[in-house]
This record gives sequence, structure tokens and C-alpha cells, in this order.
Amino acid sequence: MNTTTSSAQPDAATPARKAYNPAYDPLMDRNPGEGENYAPTYWIGTAGEPPADDGPIDGDVDVDVVIIGSGFTGLNAAIALGRDYGIKATVLEANRVAWGCSTRNGGQAQCATGRLSRSQWIQRWGLDVAKRMHQECVDAFEYFESVIADIECERTPGGHWYIAHKPKVMARLEKEAKLLRETFNYDCKIFDAATVKRDVVDDKEGAGAMLEPLGTGIHAGKLAFGYLRKARALGATVHPASPVIGWETRNGVHHLKTPGGTVRARAVGVATGGYTGQFLHKEFKNRLMPILSNSITTRPLTEAEVKEAGIHTHTFFTDTRILRHYYRLMPDNSLQIGSRSAITGRNAPDKKYEDMLIADMHRKFPALKDVEIKYSWWGWVDVSHDMMPRIVQPDSQQTIYYSVGYGGNGVMYSAQAGRRLAMLIAGKPDGAFDLPIFRDRLPFPNVREMISSEFFAPYRRFGQWWLYRWYYVKDEML
Repeated sequence: MNTTTSSAQPDAATPARKAYNPAYDPLMDRNPGEGENYAPTYWIGTAGEPPADDGPIDGDVDVDVVIIGSGFTGLNAAIALGRDYGIKATVLEANRVAWGCSTRNGGQAQCATGRLSRSQWIQRWGLDVAKRMHQECVDAFEYFESVIADIECERTPGGHWYIAHKPKVMARLEKEAKLLRETFNYDCKIFDAATVKRDVVDDKEGAGAMLEPLGTGIHAGKLAFGYLRKARALGATVHPASPVIGWETRNGVHHLKTPGGTVRARAVGVATGGYTGQFLHKEFKNRLMPILSNSITTRPLTEAEVKEAGIHTHTFFTDTRILRHYYRLMPDNSLQIGSRSAITGRNAPDKKYEDMLIADMHRKFPALKDVEIKYSWWGWVDVSHDMMPRIVQPDSQQTIYYSVGYGGNGVMYSAQAGRRLAMLIAGKPDGAFDLPIFRDRLPFPNVREMISSEFFAPYRRFGQWWLYRWYYVKDEML
């Protein structure tokens, strides 16, 4: 199986880069590395050569604003700071630009943020707040579409299909679609199994589907590289191989130690997603539960193979499992599919997780049983303990800001989140900032809430092990 390509490796004209560490674990390791190469993903393998950056920090420097993390959120924060406020951000990245979540996802930009449904928003916050949260997502989708309009990232519009993985799920989908249409004025449609299999996708597990109108597939690597170009054109400097290995704040100035020198900044925005380590800053300790997701991509399928598999669209899919699968036919006719992976970084390279995902693909598309898998990778997802993101200034007395916790729904919302982060840093928040995701810092685990939400002890790996087994029972047996 081929899992590397020339664009993922240094060429003869570039300095040697450190090997990618496939076992990195944000709960255990002090930092995600220094100058490591990319994970061997489809996105990196097919994006072409990465654009120029500004090289590692190579001395002590004073700046106005530092953004830690050069993924979708961090680069969008730098874009908005330069475009809207004339602030030239300094972006620090531990490894290569967009090394983490931003080049390991499924490329699915949907009208969502966090892991809760609209009906769950109503239960948690009431109808008025839920409606405003929905409008925030709609506004975010419009902003995302505008900011990527001039980036060649294989934009594939068409909405987002939720595929019922068993018949009994259809009642829940129908109820949610009715709520979305009637309460949120969001035109979601229900399709029966026969129609879906004939006209959309012959997923052998499919028992019907809901189509939501807003959804765009993108090429994650090309999008990340496009954001990098935009940020630098607006005056940002982007420094790979510059992990923050020490952080002190003295007299209101943040002293960020990197291997090449100390960066002194008046404000810091953190946008490190699922790679937010326990040791970066005390504000983040135990406030996120990173979980692993695996992805595989086949070689490009022939038209005959696509027809035999019964895939009639390039629009993307998510099935309705709690341990969900996300999948789609790429513009080059590769099939990409992802789902859960190992629990610890140490176990992530075990081939059994790749084999499990391949078996899942074969169960959905048995016609592809003999098709070569060309790319296989995994990455960390930043899940907050209440399943929703936060874009906040956690302490009004400190110029520290962060945007994390998307729970696997950050491809689209990260653009808006980066813009919101920039607004906070610039001191220009608008009326949306009284919504819960902008008002309160990431929560610590709450035992009563975790039990009632069936997310028992997610911050403990042993609890996660049992949780996965319970979810499997609910997904496959109940």
C-alpha cells in the first residue's frame, strides 16, 4: 500500500525534515514535535508542493500578536487580523504548516459546529438561543464560501447526506428534518431507502437519508495552502518548526519560548485543535478530550467501478452511527472514508484499525473489495467535554484567547472561528458574542452531565474504552 508521495517528503533542495511521529498523543507528550514532516494523507499527497513560509524563529523578537497553530483556524485568524484590522500576526507552528487537524480531516464543510444537533441545542439552551446558534452557523457557512471563493480547492457543493445506517433511525431523522424545516427555516429533505440507493448512493447499510442544503466538499491540503498564501499576502509571518516549549507572562507580555528564540507578544491566540497538549498552558489542562479518527482513500476508481459500487454523486455522506463514518467520492474518483480509531497514540499505528476501516468500506461497498487502498492516516479530533467549541478570552485580565473544541465539525466553521478569534484579539466583538460558545471558557468534566449525556468519564482513557463498546452496542445491536 502506498502511503507516501513526493510532496510529503523534502526534495534535494530543502533541508532534511524530521520524520513524522505516528504515535504522538496530546494527553501524554509535552509537544507535538519540532519540524516533523506531514502525515501521509491523501490531501498532502495530491496538493502539490507547499507554498513558501517564513522559516523557523531564529532569534528573540517582539511582536504585537502571536497565533499558535497554523491550521485552518490559525491562518483564518491571521487573515482576518490583517484584512480587517491591519494587524500583522506572527503564526507559530510546531511542525509544518497545517500539519495537524487541517490536513487529516475528511474535507467535509457542513453547516455545523461541535457535536450537538439543533434539537439538543434547544434542550440545553432554549429555543431562542438555539435559533441564534443556527444563524451563526448559516452566517459562518456564507463567510466560509466567500473566503474560499478565490482558492482552488476542488470545491464540490451539493449539501450533506445523513445516511440512516439501519431502518429504526429513520424516525429520528424525520423528526429532526421536520424541526429544521419548521423551526429553523432550514430546508432539509427526507428520502426513502429505494430512492437513495437508486439515485444517490447504494450504501448496502443505507435505510434512507436526510439531505441538508448547505454542504461543500473541499480538498483540505489545497485549502490549507490557499489560506497560507492569503495570510502571508496580508502581512502575517508563518513560522514552522517553532513549537512553544515554554510560556511565561510578565507585566502583561507573553514570553513564548521556541527552540530558535523567544517571541514576546502583547496578545496570544491559541488555535491548536486536537493537538492542544496538556502542557501548553494551564488554561488547557484537562479541558479537551482528544480522540483519534482514521481515514483511508482508494486509488482513483474507474467509471465502471464507480457504477458497480452504485455511487451517483460527489456530494459527501455521514452515516448516523454515534461512532460515525464519513465518506465521499473525490473529484478524481478516489473513495475516501473515515471513522473512529485507537484510543491512545501509542496504539494508533496498529494496522488492525486500518483493517477495521477497510472492512467497514467493504460492508458498505462490497464491489470495492479488491480495490487498492492508496492512503491511510489518522489524526486527533478536539472534543470538548460538553461537545461544543469555545472561541473566548477566558480571563479578562489576560490577553490570551483561544478557539478550539469543534468535535470533528471544523472544516467549515474554522473560517468563522478564526474571524471571531481575530475580533476578540482586536477588541471588536459584535452582538453574537453573548452566545454560549463565545461567553464561557472550555468546561472541566461534569460527572452528572457526562452520565446523563452518555459520555461517562471521557477524560479517562479507560472510560473511553468502555464508552466505545457501549456505543458499538447502540449502533449495531439496539
